[in-house]
Amino acid sequence: MTEELPPTGEDVVEVPRRPAPKPFRGQGRATAAVALGGAVGALARWAVGLGLPTTPGAFPLGTFLVNVVGCAAIGVLLVAITELRQAHPLLRPFLATGILGGFTTFSTFSVDAQHLLLGGHLGLAFTYLAGTLVAAVAATWLGAAATRRFAR
Repeated sequence: MTEELPPTGEDVVEVPRRPAPKPFRGQGRATAAVALGGAVGALARWAVGLGLPTTPGAFPLGTFLVNVVGCAAIGVLLVAITELRQAHPLLRPFLATGILGGFTTFSTFSVDAQHLLLGGHLGLAFTYLAGTLVAAVAATWLGAAATRRFAR
């Protein structure tokens, strides 16, 4: 059996290390804009939930309206700040990602649908699932199209 000798300086190859990535480097203001907007949007969504609570086994009207109205608003907003005028760089993170991202709630949409399915309300669950998706996409398209039309 041969004995392993410790490496000499010639045998060691040093690999240069790259610094760890810093995902938020230079993003402090945008991160703060998203956080502040998200808090505003989430509070607005919470208020709608208080005003339109969902009864077990019933159509989740509050969640449906929040998602459809939020999608219409994002259609309007994104056309307005990307096609019609030069917007401040923090406006999109604050309004679109923050406020509207905090306002819309597709996670609650999923939970509402699951509750309807588990409660045996299959027709209502599928109506809610398909209706929300169709209405949300249509609202986004209509919001964008209306904004373009009125901007002319």
